[in-house]
Amino acid sequence: MTETDYAHERQVARAAVLDAGRLVMGLYGTDVQVEMKGKNDPVTAADKASNEALVAALSRAFPGDAILAEESGAAGAAALDRRRWCIDPLDGTKEFIAQNGEFSVMVGLAVAGRPVLGLVYQPAQDILLEGVVGQGAWVTEGGGEPRPARVTTVSDPAAMRLVVSRSHRNPVVDAVKRTLGIEAERISGSVGIKIGLLVRQLADVYVHPGRGTKLWDTCGPEAILLAGGGRMTDPTGALLRYDVPEPALPLGLVASNGTAHDRVVDAVKAAVAAQPPR
Repeated sequence: MTETDYAHERQVARAAVLDAGRLVMGLYGTDVQVEMKGKNDPVTAADKASNEALVAALSRAFPGDAILAEESGAAGAAALDRRRWCIDPLDGTKEFIAQNGEFSVMVGLAVAGRPVLGLVYQPAQDILLEGVVGQGAWVTEGGGEPRPARVTTVSDPAAMRLVVSRSHRNPVVDAVKRTLGIEAERISGSVGIKIGLLVRQLADVYVHPGRGTKLWDTCGPEAILLAGGGRMTDPTGALLRYDVPEPALPLGLVASNGTAHDRVVDAVKAAVAAQPPR
């Protein structure tokens, strides 16, 4: 295996997310225990079980790597070391509780601060998304064979289909829609599922301005999006970094098929600037 191959990492991570998905589905639809980590921030026994399984699998296979997991924080090597796994054991906890199926298990690997490998598994639909930057992205449905996944080539923002968060609506999003002339909108839970819609050509752009997003929300999905030909930045157009001590992304993110990314970012910046001070 060459340093840039990541075949072994992909194999280990794939087995880990599929196992974690089975744990999650074993609790789905049951009277699962729910606690609150903070205001409007639930955590369930499924989050914790998935987190424990993923951390154990990755730390066992790659004992020298750093791990940043939503439910257990940083572990292993120093957080700013060269290789860092980012784990979201159940992205879309509210959707899991609501039993609408819009949740996923996500794992990403960042090397030298940028994502190189990502996996997002939607256990309720049995859809697995994988991406290795520079090699490609793939989708596997219902245990079938992986097939290539690639973003659209739609370049006119007004013709783009926007996907937005189900539980985090921001008025900036509506201003961006008006500026760019976007009419088609789709609502979905889970960052990973929304990025999956882009690489499966079911959407073209995703805007999430403001607080709430963390590194474990974006690492795996960004790797898949980059591998599938898209782009992800913060709302100022800056690249996301994964070799930083603070996991929060205070400005949020913009993800797209890449063809008009800078125009979308400009619209977001203008909309943010026009918001009244808080």
